[in-house]
Amino acid sequence: MNLYKYVSNAINEKLGTKVNLEVPRNRDFGDFSTNAAMVMAKSAGKNPRELASEIAPKLNELDFVAETSVAGPGFINIKLKDEFIWDAVTQPQNPKSETKQTIDLDYGAYNVAKSLHIGHLRTSIVGDTFNRVAKLLGHKTFSWNHIGDWGKPMALVIAWIEKLHPELPYFQDDFNPNTPVDFEINPSELNTYYPSASALAKQDPDFQAHAQEIKAKFQDGHAGYFALYEKFLKISLEMMNETVKRLNILPFDYDLGERNAAKYLPDVEKILREKNLIEESDGAEVIVVKQESDNKPMPPYMWTDSRGADTYDSTDLAAVYCRKLTDNPDKIIYFTDLRQGLHFEQLFRAAQLSGIYDYSNLEHIGYGTINGNDGKPFKTRDGNAAGLDDIIDAVNDAVKTRVSESGKTLDDDTINAIALAAVKFNDLMHDVRSDYIFDPASVTSFEGRTGPYILYTAVRLNSVLKRATFESDATYMPMTSDERNLMIGILDFERTVLTAFENRATDMIANYAYDLCQLINTFYHNCPILRDDVPAETRAGRLHIVQRAHETLTKTIDLMGLKIPNEM
Repeated sequence: MNLYKYVSNAINEKLGTKVNLEVPRNRDFGDFSTNAAMVMAKSAGKNPRELASEIAPKLNELDFVAETSVAGPGFINIKLKDEFIWDAVTQPQNPKSETKQTIDLDYGAYNVAKSLHIGHLRTSIVGDTFNRVAKLLGHKTFSWNHIGDWGKPMALVIAWIEKLHPELPYFQDDFNPNTPVDFEINPSELNTYYPSASALAKQDPDFQAHAQEIKAKFQDGHAGYFALYEKFLKISLEMMNETVKRLNILPFDYDLGERNAAKYLPDVEKILREKNLIEESDGAEVIVVKQESDNKPMPPYMWTDSRGADTYDSTDLAAVYCRKLTDNPDKIIYFTDLRQGLHFEQLFRAAQLSGIYDYSNLEHIGYGTINGNDGKPFKTRDGNAAGLDDIIDAVNDAVKTRVSESGKTLDDDTINAIALAAVKFNDLMHDVRSDYIFDPASVTSFEGRTGPYILYTAVRLNSVLKRATFESDATYMPMTSDERNLMIGILDFERTVLTAFENRATDMIANYAYDLCQLINTFYHNCPILRDDVPAETRAGRLHIVQRAHETLTKTIDLMGLKIPNEM
């Protein structure tokens, strides 16, 4: 049951106008409050507080309202009946959006022949959680891992392999794709190819020029280069999927990137030229996307560079065209670094100008950076940009240290689940647009606003339910403030999920989980459940609350892609 919507609709119907309903931080004065009197006062020609005193008795007539009170300049506090809350909690929590959409979600954006690094952490975690939220609400989603598998990076890797193994037949212009080649690539060795080639290209103009030649031939369909590419692409995808599994990310619907988009470039170019949108600029071809209303620089969108080669811009526009044909989505949402905001604004304008896709249905969710305790981008001990596996390993080690210090012994699966929760919750609890500090030691705490604390609460509820004997059916009982507050918290689940989706705010899910856990633990400490001196009716009622809390917390944890261990 969406308690917020239910109460809001009833009040609007009762008063015959649309008013705001707020959830106060301090529920001692009420479960909800409204500024209805302050909104209606001017048209009614009355003082807001005076009008509030007239409205409050009308709200008392609603069958779920226990009492109302007027506060401040005219706020009306509303307290719900305990019986109503009890009955509402028994109803299933099944949030659904009123209007179902087909949504393409672009996150991941991993690169072929490169290990996943810290820059992929937030796009993966936030994108996956948003995907889970959208699915729960009934939307049809398609997740795209728009892999970097085209252009200069691929050419550099091929050039580096040629430097190491010039005897291989892949580099011959007359290479036969059916030719068997005895050549295997070690995954860990593959990770060294691109950085080595990139470093050499900066120092050696001849190597740089040769890579450019390879790029042109590769994109023109050179059989040998393509066969070699297919070999290391397969290894890269396997490595990507291993990290995806470690992060418990839902499998991508599409692992298709720039190479796939490039197939649609001729169709997109035809559309652009028919609309006379392509212009020449210093040897390059561009699309002018600047508008008269712009009050800051807006560079043109690069269609081809000065050498006539395809660009990152052109394949991104082709990717929009591809998705329109493939999924025909109502919306396409991108999750990338905030610093790519200008690129996506250009892309969206180009899509609108070309008629390929409507600007209003394209969204970019930009995220902030992950920093170390020094406030600078988080790096490993050797000073390099941290890989995703490095981060997960560091947190795993921190969890093992904490567990050892506590004198406990936990198996590897439990350690991994705790580390996963520590990494993902720590990311999700921050506003996606903000930077945050990452410290493996602090995020593994079993107390406070951390992933392990969330899991610990879930394990505690599981333990109660495993030990419980349900002797009688739960019926309404007078509630303590702790029982009541927990049930109100449970009933806030649907509003939270819907608002998180509408505002593209995955941090709402994580922070709701923490707030719910606080209510659960306060209830657990102050309301004995299985103790021998607890009356049967009270025990049955409290077990009923535990069941509802367990169901809701489990759903919330699943939305974050966390795993609940058997013990902690």
